[in-house]
Amino acid sequence: MTLPVIGAALPVDALPEYRDWLFDKDRDLEVQSFHDPELLRGDGWRDVAERARDLLAGFNGRLGIHGPFVGLSLNAPDPDVRAIVTRRLMTGLDACGVLDARQMVVHSPYTTWDHHNLDSHPGVRDDVIAQVHATLASVVRRAEDQGVTLVMENIEDVDPAERLRLVDSFGSDALKLSIDTGHAHYAHGITRAGPVDHVVRAAGAGLAHVHLQDADGYADRHWAIGRGTIRWHEVFRALADLPQRPHLVLELRDVADVRPSMRWLEAHGLGQ
Repeated sequence: MTLPVIGAALPVDALPEYRDWLFDKDRDLEVQSFHDPELLRGDGWRDVAERARDLLAGFNGRLGIHGPFVGLSLNAPDPDVRAIVTRRLMTGLDACGVLDARQMVVHSPYTTWDHHNLDSHPGVRDDVIAQVHATLASVVRRAEDQGVTLVMENIEDVDPAERLRLVDSFGSDALKLSIDTGHAHYAHGITRAGPVDHVVRAAGAGLAHVHLQDADGYADRHWAIGRGTIRWHEVFRALADLPQRPHLVLELRDVADVRPSMRWLEAHGLGQ
């Protein structure tokens, strides 16, 4: 069996250190420098994107970015707030254009509170979907035109079916699912959601992107792989059963943990 090739989510400043490793196997790369609100308010993001483009000249791996997310809720009910969220996400697509990136991560709107209250009043579930459409519809249309796939990452999600229902409601190949393994493990530990491998299987053919990080089921740790309590063999078994090959990127609190994580995965026959 051919082991999956693992990539990384890295800020632009870390690209020179990991350039040879990334190029060696055309690894998946997610550039993570486009979420600072101050950077996004002006044109500073363009200098960052152009620097990344220059550092990645000749790169043949699958390339994406993490889109803007700080303080940006996709289901804001206030039209003025929605306009700001939409504008920030459009700036993310601008950055994708500079880099010729083909994926952009966005955050799920669902919270733990939502999980316990979506059925408390008639129409709440549909209201959330309608609010996200009001925010994201124009972004999805532009992503379609630009050849970018938006991937919606689980944050506090308890029931993966809710996020799948939301993504499917757009009826667009430009919006798919993302899974953060540490976020899923947090939900498993705190809210008794299913384990990470169950979340992978629930995503099925809609899964296009995975953040690989280890955690303890209590908080969002972004530890090196092997340091926490995620059952990695089951996770990779679930990934291997998928009909497609999602982007697989290590997303670690300390970028110095990329190589130790790779050593752990290689030693356990899970990745290369």
